[in-house]
Amino acid sequence: MIDAAILRWAALTHSGSRKPRNDDSLIVFASGPAGAEIQPENGSHSLANHDLVFAVSDGMGGGNAGDIASSIILQQMAEIIPETFKAAAAGFFPDSLSHLRHAIRSVHEQINAAADESEDKSGMAATLALAWFTPDNLYLTNVGDSRIYRSRDGALEQLTRDHTAAWGQWKRGEIIETEYRNHPRRAALYEIVGGGHSGVSPHFAAIAYQPGDRFLICSDGLIDGLWERKLSNALASCPDDPSSTAVSLLKRAIDNSGIDDTSLIVIAVTAPSEGIDHD
Repeated sequence: MIDAAILRWAALTHSGSRKPRNDDSLIVFASGPAGAEIQPENGSHSLANHDLVFAVSDGMGGGNAGDIASSIILQQMAEIIPETFKAAAAGFFPDSLSHLRHAIRSVHEQINAAADESEDKSGMAATLALAWFTPDNLYLTNVGDSRIYRSRDGALEQLTRDHTAAWGQWKRGEIIETEYRNHPRRAALYEIVGGGHSGVSPHFAAIAYQPGDRFLICSDGLIDGLWERKLSNALASCPDDPSSTAVSLLKRAIDNSGIDDTSLIVIAVTAPSEGIDHD
């Protein structure tokens, strides 16, 4: 596909100040007939022959459970999502959102099973924010309070939904952002992957993208340190190489808060003539 867009990205993660271990995980991979090809934290890739998948997961639970849960979910996404190419080669064309729903249900059950095997992993769980770029559309999903934003023509939009009652109140206009940020139950999640819950109900969406769009995927650690206005301004001025924007956002978030683990991926969508095709 000659006119396929090129994505350029920068991914960063930082352990919070209260503990040495980072329970966040992030991943970037190209999905194709040969499976998942893990990409570097800073890179550029065409969508001509591969899909591109970006994801952030924030793990939680006692002992070493948090980082294990977040790692499991991303590793499984890298195994399951490329199965669409194998199915297409066999003459089947699975719906991408249905495939994502199956993938999350599968890893939800896997995390719960692993938690049952050891007291150290009891109750382990993770959030997920995942963006799956195909040549035609962006398919996204989230569970918990890890987020995906899009900046287009200077306007910032959160494409995901935080699975907290406080976020719902804020978005319905019942409380303002200051009240939301100070809400005593702002981090009380009613949807997580794992955690011993019998089921999981992710948010899904399929949207179009275009050259000039900027995307941000992040854990709640970034949100703790940055208000919406700061995110909006940073993404609106993000160049085609998003490295400097990612570094600036992480530094500001850590300077302003830095208590929680903080992870982010900034993605710039460029036309083929504006990028470098690494496909």
